[in-house]
Amino acid sequence: MRTDRKTFIAGLGTAGLLGLGLYVAVPAIADSPSPSPTAQPSERGEDRPFKWGPGRHGRGERGPGGHGFGLRGGRGVHGEATVRDGDGFRLATFQHGEITALSSTTLTVKSADGATWTWTTNGDTRIRKDREDIALKDLAKDDEIRIAGERSGDTRTAKIIHVRD
Repeated sequence: MRTDRKTFIAGLGTAGLLGLGLYVAVPAIADSPSPSPTAQPSERGEDRPFKWGPGRHGRGERGPGGHGFGLRGGRGVHGEATVRDGDGFRLATFQHGEITALSSTTLTVKSADGATWTWTTNGDTRIRKDREDIALKDLAKDDEIRIAGERSGDTRTAKIIHVRD
């Protein structure tokens, strides 16, 4: 079968429009008040909620958007996605915002759009600042962070926290 140039360009245009539609629709759906399915964390891959890593998303990129969290250029402020993990599913979640409250095991983060989520930390939570590992006690109210982890029911468990430089 021979594909001519116009058909190829039309296909690329259609793919681009589909991508733009998803870019606009996914955040709108995430903000929807309708009930969402709850996913149970599986034993596989819990230490890497988004399975980011060098070379997985292209040169220099560390995850969706190239900056580790959110959409293109790291502009996403919060979101969730049900992801397949082996034979099961889990609910991966992320947020970008300021710390508004902090305790020995939890932190509350408020995004620019006003969404406020409380996150639980544990011994597996990795906290990074200036390319160095730090402890939860080194965080402070009003620190700007990007946080990612998993949600099970109403509990969000942080897997990685990056403090903005």
